[in-house]
Amino acid sequence: MLFNSFEFLLFLPVVFLLHWKLCKSRQSRNILLIIASYVFYGWWNPVFLLLIFFTTVCSFYSGLLIRRYRENRSRALSALWTNVLINLVILGVFKYFNFFSQSFADAMTVVGWDVDAVTLDLILPVGVSFYTFQALSYSIDVYRKLTEPTKDFIAFTVFIAFFPQLVAGPIERSTNLLPQFLNTRTFDYKRAVEGMRLILWGLFKKMIVADNAAPVVDSIFGDYSYAGAQNLWMGAFLFTFQIYCDFSGYSDIAIGVARLFGVELMRNFRFPYFSKGMNDFWKRWHISLTSWFRDYVYIPLGGNRKGKVRTTANTFLVFLTSGLWHGANYTFIVWGAYHALLQLPHIFFRKQRAGEGVKAKTVPLYFRDTFLMGVTFLLVMTGWIIFRSDHLADAFHYIRLMFSAPVTEVVKAKTALSYCLIMLIAEWFSRNKETPFDFSGTGLTRFKTVRWTIYIVTFMFILLISGTAEQFIYFLF
Repeated sequence: MLFNSFEFLLFLPVVFLLHWKLCKSRQSRNILLIIASYVFYGWWNPVFLLLIFFTTVCSFYSGLLIRRYRENRSRALSALWTNVLINLVILGVFKYFNFFSQSFADAMTVVGWDVDAVTLDLILPVGVSFYTFQALSYSIDVYRKLTEPTKDFIAFTVFIAFFPQLVAGPIERSTNLLPQFLNTRTFDYKRAVEGMRLILWGLFKKMIVADNAAPVVDSIFGDYSYAGAQNLWMGAFLFTFQIYCDFSGYSDIAIGVARLFGVELMRNFRFPYFSKGMNDFWKRWHISLTSWFRDYVYIPLGGNRKGKVRTTANTFLVFLTSGLWHGANYTFIVWGAYHALLQLPHIFFRKQRAGEGVKAKTVPLYFRDTFLMGVTFLLVMTGWIIFRSDHLADAFHYIRLMFSAPVTEVVKAKTALSYCLIMLIAEWFSRNKETPFDFSGTGLTRFKTVRWTIYIVTFMFILLISGTAEQFIYFLF
């Protein structure tokens, strides 16, 4: 079920009313959320409910086993690794088996052996990368004694399957999300209003900006050899905003919906295109995944504590793994390597400094700040070309043509570009707030009619001007 679908427009208020009006106890509300989450997820393919339930059972009992054998480190570690391997095997079979099989066959061909690749005709379960990582973090946190394993299977099932963030994150930690299902939740009107604002802004970014940019991007990337230099630049520019508005729009809606049920999810984006460096960008983009790799891969490998060479190796491993997490394609791996390379100046030539990005209430009056933001944006945009391309050869050809192709007739994209500009301006002036619809600190807080007029006009604008409904990009990962 898509957030931007008519079915969800009916689904959400029904679940909301049942949750707060019919269900009075914590347990009954958790059971309702399980049912709602399984309906939400099973809307695509009910068969995959068995997979998420299996992941839930394995991770739940792994926590109990780790706790039971806590005094016996080897047995506790065995319980942890059993669950880790089970989850990685599931992820590997569905997402990476064909990729590695074909890669092995190609490698054998290079050395003169003719090997046929064994492939499996499997459908990739939606969101498997997200809930698998969430399940893994629970087992690891229990082993590290950062959280106590729960004996409440109902609460744990909601933790894994909570429908707002199930299929595209944010990837939550048990230390934050699980306790919210173990304790009684109360309705908070103020937080619910903030949630509705997030939902509205998320829908605007997805349905107005991303969905209107998508047809132009698809047209240019689909026939880039004849697009013309200016159109290639425009295609890359629009995809840079499409993927941001598509993914951050989903995250905004997910966080907003969760607040309607008294649940607080972590923030996943902090205005990444206002970053003044690549290190700063990765503190602002897909924060839940970046912090996951930092805490469960980078730091355990030694992080930046064992010299610059080791830091470089750890950085490359994390970014290559992150690229592979996005999909079974060499374009994602090279995209990860590209971003790892862009971290080298920070590793070797700069000291760690807090708050490199645009701060609240700061206007970039100085050329240096504006220049750094522009350079960072161009570097990120170049990476998105690699990410968006079907093959590496296409990516490199596309980038080469941006500087060598002749100028042709400009593709009609004024509407999509205008929406990108509106979104960018709105986020710039609200960068010290959660959404542009937060009117605190302005005179509008005293005028309820004006605020509601803005909300209603925006909602009608979304309904009437939205582009062709597109699936969220990160559902593919």
